[in-house]
Amino acid sequence: MNTHNPNDFRHRARRSDEGAARFDRIPLAVRTLSSNTLFQGEHEIGIEHYGALYRLKITRQGKLILNK
Repeated sequence: MNTHNPNDFRHRARRSDEGAARFDRIPLAVRTLSSNTLFQGEHEIGIEHYGALYRLKITRQGKLILNK
């Protein structure tokens, strides 16, 4: 279960009307997938990226590890 807001991950800086010294944070939309959707009951998946194979694993503590 995801408890985060996808908009928390990326922000774009915008100059405010008060001057260049202050910036406002504008959230950008980020496509978010559940780890359950990605792993489908497995603990490791392969990701091909520009011809290289990466392995994404779920640890015993429930954390994600990405290895090349």
